[in-house]
This record gives sequence, structure tokens and C-alpha cells, in this order.
Amino acid sequence: MSDKLTFLKSTVPYSELPENVLVEISTHLEEHSYPVETKLFDQGIQKLKGVQIIKTGNFETFFLDHNKTKRKPETYLTGSTCGGISILFNKRKSLKTVIATAGTQTYFLPRKEFKRICSEHEEFFDFFANDFGKRMLDDEYAHFYRNNNTLEDNYLVVDQLYSSTIKSVSYRNIIESHESTPIVEVAKKMAEQKTSCLFVTNNENQFVGFVTDITLRDRVIAGQINTNEPISSVMDVEILSISADAYVYEAILLMFSSKSRYLLVEDDGKFVGFLSRNRLLSEQTKSPLVFIQSVKSANTVDQLKSKWQKVPNIVAQLLERGVHAEIVNQVITTIADTISNKIIEDVIRKLGPPPAKFVFMVLGSEGRKELSLKTDQDNAIIYEDTPEDRRAMVRTYFLDFATQVSDKLNYVGFVYCDGDYMATNPNWTHSLSHWKYNYKNWIEEALPEAAVKFAAFFDCRAIYGDLEIMQNLREFVDEELKKPIEKFYVYLAKNALLYEPPLTYFKNIKTQKIESKEVFDIKTAMTPIVDLVRVYALQNRIFQRENTGERLRQLKDLGVFNKTQYNELTQSYYYLMGLRLKNQADQIIKHQLSPNNLIEINNLTKIEKVTLIEIFKTILNFQSGIKMKFTNSLI
Repeated sequence: MSDKLTFLKSTVPYSELPENVLVEISTHLEEHSYPVETKLFDQGIQKLKGVQIIKTGNFETFFLDHNKTKRKPETYLTGSTCGGISILFNKRKSLKTVIATAGTQTYFLPRKEFKRICSEHEEFFDFFANDFGKRMLDDEYAHFYRNNNTLEDNYLVVDQLYSSTIKSVSYRNIIESHESTPIVEVAKKMAEQKTSCLFVTNNENQFVGFVTDITLRDRVIAGQINTNEPISSVMDVEILSISADAYVYEAILLMFSSKSRYLLVEDDGKFVGFLSRNRLLSEQTKSPLVFIQSVKSANTVDQLKSKWQKVPNIVAQLLERGVHAEIVNQVITTIADTISNKIIEDVIRKLGPPPAKFVFMVLGSEGRKELSLKTDQDNAIIYEDTPEDRRAMVRTYFLDFATQVSDKLNYVGFVYCDGDYMATNPNWTHSLSHWKYNYKNWIEEALPEAAVKFAAFFDCRAIYGDLEIMQNLREFVDEELKKPIEKFYVYLAKNALLYEPPLTYFKNIKTQKIESKEVFDIKTAMTPIVDLVRVYALQNRIFQRENTGERLRQLKDLGVFNKTQYNELTQSYYYLMGLRLKNQADQIIKHQLSPNNLIEINNLTKIEKVTLIEIFKTILNFQSGIKMKFTNSLI
């Protein structure tokens, strides 16, 4: 370990890290040896499991053009780290071909440890970020980076770096303080606003400097500066700005070339926000999970609205790359859940702490994690039982809370529900006891309208609050469903038979004419699958499987459906879902229309039409099966 530690202390950028960190790193290093001409990686093929720090020998790296000619060759010598840029900025895939050109020995640092150091030590990350930035200033390097096939599985095409303007990305609101403000007050403000950068103004309200977390650490704490000194005594004064009309890649290159982590954004002569280099790179070149992280960091409803408006592009690109519709559904749902949680937390901050434990639950397609791009609100609130003298106050709070949440959701893009299945409706905001009464009544009444309500509220999922309340309700409903309720299942089955696939008598696709276009409603075509799977899930008391695909898998495992039936239903459902999502994304992106569920028949290929006809036949067959199993039981 001592040899490894000594080596790290003499190697940039590791030598800049604290000794206790170097000691820990040295415990993770593995020694590797490579004979002459060993090819470690092919350009754009393998995923890197870690970085190689060259101990002796060297690596040659290069791009290959379409003629298999080496371009931008480079030699990595002793002390160089190979693979850092690929891990941080190319989704782990090797950006270049790498060959050991001499008998080479390396220290191998696993990816997990390398990324952890980058996240915990910004200067360490900056070493690789600045190196990447300098390389991107070279037109040839940038060309190969942009055209690297390994980037095709990113949810955002890298070319957007070169076609999108600053206005299209999310920038942070400016947090500011006067230059005479004591350091301690500035630090408190940064903590309260959860910002890593604060800008400093003078008496003319002009920006004269900025401070970051690193400023406070290096200049104040390490320098033992009196925290009552004015912030002007420690601030950085080299402020950079960029026009909101500039391209994203211009901002990134400016940051790299100037070694600046932050840029003020100027629009129409005014500073309107600021960009963080790390966030900008993350939002533009990584996976949907990073985008979701960026939603979590949004600070205003306007920012949340802007995030939601980007979702159709994400959906379109995921579908184009062959991502399964079930996964795309879940990406949309996770983003929607994240937005809802941000709004709920914001309303709670304004109203004050809730007077009772509660859960905010979503229903219908969002409850099943099957959101499309045509979304409305389906939600409800359950709060714990409270003493009689507090009930009116508790109910008033939650109805006011529901109204504020609903209004903000509508503003972001989740429109009000036409059927009023929302927590703002007093019928759908109640105590746990009242909700148990509702479910019990719906089951025992066994009326058609009660079955419809139960179906809607069976597809429910808590997204915020005390999950024990939801679990308590599920256990209660489970017990109720164990009772003999044959008639209840009959009405649920009849509800699943209300919609038939759009097939003519001669087994062609049945359409309707709307504005001179022949269309069919794909949501209506999909509904029978959702409904019939729900009936079987209820009969088998499957509560922990929320979406249609999960319920189908569980029903197959229980032997309710055989493998062939499972495959037919699953493939049919997600083919329809993929077509539905693609159509909605096209309506938004290509035609600037509000999304709907109408598919124009003339826009389909012959293969798509034939596939749809076969799917609709499959659905009809399963509807016949559910009719025989449930509705004949009354005879």
C-alpha cells in the first residue's frame, strides 16, 4: 500500500487530494499488466469498469474515421489517467480506441470509487472537466465526439448541444447579497436558498462579484477569516455572462476555456439567471435519471412547467431507440411524481405543517404508472382519524391544501379532471375510516356505478405522506374481498366489456370521421386489456403489482394465464401503448398540437394496420373469455 500511496502523491490530480482520501483510494487500486500491442478498448464499444493510472509504459489512443484511419492520436505516459472523460462524459463507453504500445503496468481504480471522488471533491472533477473542455475546443475532436455512435442511447441527442439555445435549458434564479453583507449572513442565505453560488451587488445594484461553497471553504474556513467581515473581502470578481440566445455548446466551451463554473444569463439587457457547468453538462448528456434529478432541484413552479414541457422530446427519443413502452411509461410517471412532490412540499411550506398524518394518492393511469403525454389529474387524500373537536379544522386544511396543489399542477400541465376525480372534490378527501366505508359500500352494493368507482380507486398509489395509512386501507380491502361477493365481480366484468376493439364486421379497423380525417381512439382500444386484467387481479387479490404489465406477470405466475396468453396480452398492450405515446409526442413536437388519443388511419403503414387488426382480434377473444367466466355465473 505504501508504494501505491507514494505513487498517488506524485501524480496529478491525485496529489491535490487530502492524505486520508489518498490512503482510502490506495486500498482500492488493483495492479494490471499489459503486453505490447494489447488492445484494451475499441472506440464506442466497451463500457469502462474504471480508470487506468499508468505506472510504467504508455497507452496510445485514437479515433478511427470511416476509412479506418487513425485520427487525433495521443500518447498517455506514466502518471496519466486514461478513461476519466469516457466515464464522466460518454456514459462509460470508451470514446477512443486504446492500445498498450509498450509493456505497460497500471493501477486500476474501479468506476464507483472514481465517480465518488469526483462527486466529493470538485477540484478533482474539474481536472477532467477542464481537460474535456480544452479538447472540445478542437474542431476535429468535437466532430468525433458529436458523431460517436455510443451516444445514440442517450435520452437527449448530443447534437442538441449544437442546436439548442440557452433559453431552452433550465437555469437557476439569481441569489444575491450586497457587498457589505457579513460573510456569516451570506453563508446563511446560501444554506437557506440551497445554492452553491451567490452573486454580490454594489450600491448601484450592479453585479461586482460572486462567492461559492469553495470560496467559503478555502478563503474563509481555511484562511480563518472573521465571518463578520464583508463578503467583498473574499468574493471572486471575474464574472462572466452569456446571452440567452447563445447556443448551449457556446456556454460549455466558455466555461471550460475560462475555468469558470458559473455564467450569468443575459436576456434583453437584463440578467435573468445563472448556469452551473456541472448541471448543464448533466442535463444535456446523461440518462433520464439525471433529468429527474434536475427536476428535484427545480425551485419554482415555472421551472417545473419548463421541465414538463421537455418530456415529449425525451419520450420520442426513447421510443426511437427501441426502449420498451412500459419503461417509457415509468419514466413519464417518475417525472410526474417528482413534480407533484415538489408542488406538495411547496404548498406545505406555505400552509404550515399538516394537522394530521395523511397520504396524497394518485388514481387511474398515474396510479398504474402508465401515464401518457395526455394527462389530467386523478388524485385523492386520506388523512388519519382525528378527535371530533378537530375534524372540521383538519378537513378544512386538507381541502385548502388540495385546491392549491391542484391549481399548481394544472399550471404545470396536468389539467383538471373532467370527471372531478380530484382531492379538491370533498367526496375524495376524507379520513381513513370514511375511505374504508367507501370501499366497503362499493363492494357490498355491487351496483354498476359502484363497480366503476371501485375500479378507478383500485388503481391507486400513494406518492406522498404516511405510507402506513395506505397499507392500512389495502389490508382492509383485502379482507373485504375475501368475502363471497360474486355479484360484485360480475359488474366489474361487465365494466370491462363496455368498450370493444374498433373492428368492423369484416375485421377491418373501424374509424370515425373528425375534421375530414379517418381516426380511431387508441385509448378506448386499450381499455379492455386494462379492465380485464384488473378484474383478474382483484379476484386474486394482487395489490402489490401496480401496472398492467406487473399484474399480467403475477397472474401468469399464479397460473391464471398460460405463457401464450400472457405473451399475447403483454405484447398487444405495449404495442398499443408505444403507438399511443409516439402519436402524442409527434402531435406536440411536430405539429404543436395538444396531445390526444386519436390515431389517423392514413398515417399508419400497412404492417401497422395488419398488426392492429390482429391485436384487436386478440382482445375480442379475451373479452369472450371474461364474459364466460364471470357474467354467466348469475344464470
